Amino acid sequence: MTDYRSLRIERTTDHVAERVLIGPGRGNAMGPDFWRELPEAVAELQAESELRCLIVRGEGEHFSYGLDLPGMGAELGPLLEGGAAGRAGIIEQARRMVAGFDALAAGRLPVVAAVDGWCIGAGIELIAACDIRLASNGARFALREVKVGIVADLGGLTRLPHLIGEGWTRELALAGGEIDAATAQRIGLVNRLAADAAALLQEARALAGRIAANPPLVVAGIRQVMNARLAADVTRGNTEAATLNGLLLQSEDFAEAMRAFMERREPRFRGR
Repeated sequence: MTDYRSLRIERTTDHVAERVLIGPGRGNAMGPDFWRELPEAVAELQAESELRCLIVRGEGEHFSYGLDLPGMGAELGPLLEGGAAGRAGIIEQARRMVAGFDALAAGRLPVVAAVDGWCIGAGIELIAACDIRLASNGARFALREVKVGIVADLGGLTRLPHLIGEGWTRELALAGGEIDAATAQRIGLVNRLAADAAALLQEARALAGRIAANPPLVVAGIRQVMNARLAADVTRGNTEAATLNGLLLQSEDFAEAMRAFMERREPRFRGR
């Protein structure tokens, strides 16, 4: 098994593996290492013939703070000043970043997400690519891209409506607010809640074990049929969002959002 900087692979049983987010950004934030390593890690796991189910969870107190904005600065910085070539580069960057989520959703292995603590932005987009989501009572969810001047382009706007409906997706995306675990369960973002992190992991492992006990070819077939309903819409919507971000990341509002983030203050957006 390959050693990764942004995630760790643990074998729970012969048929179940856990993909643990470990950062290195604060709160398991997703930086350059994550986006480079995720597709490779997914391919490695999918190639293990004995595996029948995956669990995705975060190390420590939180699932993920989402995109590691400071960590991504070195890759995004040159694109923001690159004019038309930079805009094309931003679209290509989004295509590379979403590849791991798409591979997770499209592969043969069902995926159970176990969410404890914060699940923000790209974290929500990651769990939306999973089959089943469980959470602890202390979990919190937010789709915060609007607060940093960009459009969610990794599946949040395309997969979430199928899970929680148009109204809740629009509220999360347009207002950028947060919801607690009880609300997440009520609207269908998560299936079940557990009392704490330990109970959550126990429940996730038990569920993964029940899935792994079923005929693996049939399980893969179920995923194939259900994913076929969504694939074209997800691809089209993500491409549209990435194209918009090619423009929005060069806006004054995005620059203001970055300054406000670094200065720990509320941004003042001007619509330009």
